[in-house]
Amino acid sequence: MLRVQKVKVDDIYVPTARRKTLHPETVRHLAEDILENGMKMPIQVRHDGKRHVLVEGLHRLEAAKWLGEETIDAYLVQARKH
Repeated sequence: MLRVQKVKVDDIYVPTARRKTLHPETVRHLAEDILENGMKMPIQVRHDGKRHVLVEGLHRLEAAKWLGEETIDAYLVQARKH
C-alpha cells in the first residue's frame, strides 16, 4: 500500500521530456483550486538513489511551487525511467 510522504519541492527533479508538457494556464487554475480546496491527490516520485524524480503530477508540483510551498505530499513508487 502506498504511503504519503512529505517531500521538499526543491529536491524533486523533473526530467526534460516532462517539462515540455507543462501548460502555465493549467498551473494557474490548479493553484487557485488548491488554495480553495487543498491538494486532492499526491504527486508520484521515484528515488534514483540520489534524488526524487517526478513520475506523475507535473502541474500539481508547479502549482505548489507557484504558491510558495516548501513541501508537497508524494507517493514514493517503483517506476521505470522515462
